[in-house]
Amino acid sequence: MSNEKIAVGLDIGTTKIVAMIGKRNMYGKLEILGVGKSKSLGVARGVVNNITQTIQSIQQAVAEAESVSGYKIKDVVVGIAGQHIRSLQHSDYISRPNPEEVIGDQDIEQLIAQVHKLAMLPGEEIIHVLPQDFKIDGEANIKEPVGMSGGRVESNFHVVVGQAASIRNVGRCIQSSGIQLSGLTLEPLASADAVLSQEEKEAGVALIDIGGGTTDLAIFKDGIIRHTAVIPFGGNVITDDIKEGCSIIEKQAELLKVKFGSAWPGENKDNEIVSIPGLRNREPKEISLKNLSKIINARVVEIIEQVFAEIKAYGHESPRKKLIAGIVLTGGGAQLKHIKQLVEYITGMDTRIGYPNEHLAGDSDEEISSPLYATAVGLVMNSIRNQTQSAVKFAPEVVSTPKPEPVVETEPVAVAPAETVAIEETPMEPKSANSTEGKMKKSFFDRYVEKIKDFLENAE
Repeated sequence: MSNEKIAVGLDIGTTKIVAMIGKRNMYGKLEILGVGKSKSLGVARGVVNNITQTIQSIQQAVAEAESVSGYKIKDVVVGIAGQHIRSLQHSDYISRPNPEEVIGDQDIEQLIAQVHKLAMLPGEEIIHVLPQDFKIDGEANIKEPVGMSGGRVESNFHVVVGQAASIRNVGRCIQSSGIQLSGLTLEPLASADAVLSQEEKEAGVALIDIGGGTTDLAIFKDGIIRHTAVIPFGGNVITDDIKEGCSIIEKQAELLKVKFGSAWPGENKDNEIVSIPGLRNREPKEISLKNLSKIINARVVEIIEQVFAEIKAYGHESPRKKLIAGIVLTGGGAQLKHIKQLVEYITGMDTRIGYPNEHLAGDSDEEISSPLYATAVGLVMNSIRNQTQSAVKFAPEVVSTPKPEPVVETEPVAVAPAETVAIEETPMEPKSANSTEGKMKKSFFDRYVEKIKDFLENAE
């Protein structure tokens, strides 16, 4: 049990930041040890725009996850999203000096390293190079080339690119929060790991992750990632529309969307009305639920149509035939009432809501099984694959220090006023047989005295 790998994922979203600590249990399922969540300040549409606020939000989420789990986080796998992300297709090849020699992992690594040297637009950086299929000496559609022989190895690659400055800003926030960055993963790929089955990836599926600031798309076919895209609209735009359309504050608009919102306007009757308290003793506002769902519907239709345009660009106007498993919706936006029916109506494709509970251990908290946590669960799974020890148990003395306090409680009355005497006398004590115990008592006692000194100074 001591060599079990503890994995940590950090989802830096537009509306929330989630730190999640987990490990594989004996059945191969993901056991979540602790989750920390904080309101995301300083992130807009997946891009960091205020370093200080983002650091504070990260530290808050990390501290909560650590206190719940009893583990100290060392490093994290972070999700990357945002409107600066784009993807492209690229083909490349290597010529091997000895065609008789078996193709090994180092050959594939050499090919991938070659693609990493691609000339990008100024300020852009390659995040992922994902091989799709291989061709060896002209023989195409090879999925696993390792172990085969050949002189010329070619491959088609799906290359994910992002703004270098945005990626560095994320890294800076992580390091300033006192933890290390062990890996970057495109958020739709992390969500796909958490909610899609291998059968769906083989049959052809489009994953739509509706977040607060962006809507991410990942298309799989034959078990391979075929297309990714980031649409710079999400749940926050719907909230803004409600705020403007109903002339209410953002907090009320968000509550309205979550509690009474529906993506299908025909669902509500004309006489269904909700009353919103007025600000500072003003008259309350009465809002028709039918009008509310019309506002939500207009924006959701726009988002889904943009995503569907990307799906059609991949599927050449017949995505229904190409993507047999249809569409999987996940992310916080997937919890909007009747969104599944609206997506089916617009696209004509089978749709389901994606929950990350397939990979979670049976006794997991119900909240973690929500589509809201799909990306965070996927990032923890990604961290497990890295085979790193991303968190360690808190040292026993750190955990147990508060317990001895009642025992020492009687002593400070006599000793507190004469701190100097206590400090001078203690070096003489190591002559006693049980010296380590003496040292431990001293260090705890000194800390206790310092606490009292601070208290007295502050009181003055």
